[in-house]
Amino acid sequence: MGSRFVFTNGHTLQLDAPPIKHFLQANPGAYTTSRTHNNASCLLFWDRHIKRLSHSIHILSNLAPQLLFKTNHSHSPILLPSNALQLLVNDSMCKVLPIALKERTGCEEELAITTLVTASLEGLNACQDVDEESLSRILHVHVHIQSYVPLAFGTPSNAAHLALAGYGRHLATAKYSDWVRIRKTLEKLRPPSVTELLLSNDGDQILEGCVTNFFVVCGKDLDSDVGKALYDYGNKYPFEVCTAPISDGVLPGIIRQLVLEVCRSEGIPFREIAPSWSEHEIWEEAFITNSLRLVQHVDSIQVPTEWQSAHSKTWKDISWTKKQFQGGPGIITTLIQEKIMEKAILEGYPISDMRA
Repeated sequence: MGSRFVFTNGHTLQLDAPPIKHFLQANPGAYTTSRTHNNASCLLFWDRHIKRLSHSIHILSNLAPQLLFKTNHSHSPILLPSNALQLLVNDSMCKVLPIALKERTGCEEELAITTLVTASLEGLNACQDVDEESLSRILHVHVHIQSYVPLAFGTPSNAAHLALAGYGRHLATAKYSDWVRIRKTLEKLRPPSVTELLLSNDGDQILEGCVTNFFVVCGKDLDSDVGKALYDYGNKYPFEVCTAPISDGVLPGIIRQLVLEVCRSEGIPFREIAPSWSEHEIWEEAFITNSLRLVQHVDSIQVPTEWQSAHSKTWKDISWTKKQFQGGPGIITTLIQEKIMEKAILEGYPISDMRA
């Protein structure tokens, strides 16, 4: 697709829009990013994205209105009517998707779709719930679309190289555009080969990535009490999947939740506990997730040897220690990826339905 598009409030089309990170930096609001799947025939986990977008709007309007509203004045939290946001978003989507689909250049090309919702005080009365009529005056919906070619799972070119570089995010339960500006300040700590930066508050407990959730697969010694307990409890794998809990301050990622659902359904032991770098010797596998990459295996992770002083330096002035994984994605990472792809088919939102 030769151009990027932004479609605002269901009627204003901007061609040759800026890249998504520049667009988000320039506009406050809650957002979510999904993409098409299966030759651009459906949207991935669209219902889940709309629910999280609605949740983010409510959190921001209540706890951090400056991150949602173009002007900062006191007001009541926005309580969205059931399905109202989806109707508003889908109205823009069904108008801009035919234009974007016409510009696709091949069957391997999918569409990355970011929906940003910015609020204004127009039509919003203090201490009054929002009805559907006033919703379109309060919420400004921007749909940003650009081409996206997914990399094949498990290939060397699709391996993630991670570095621990920043502190955990503020108000992590909501997804908001100002985080794009904040994470830009971490770029001085990114070594050239690194594809994603990890976040931690203490340099040991790893929370998540800047744009991903982070998981490790820990091998368990069957001679240990923990290893025996896993089998005694009826689990069929001598492994444990670990990821930081939402309560630690991580984004409730769509794919993160799907990973946990897969672990439950497949009998894979898991714990919502932040992986500790001090225990990285027992990490057998690691992977990251988001709605564009889905599941991406990790090839390497590096962390500063001195955490407290790292943030006043650049990457080349930091002494790093590194863990290298061998042989591409492991069996647990591969199984989880396969099951999520199955869910992608089951939960795909047909674009033909949206355009009807």
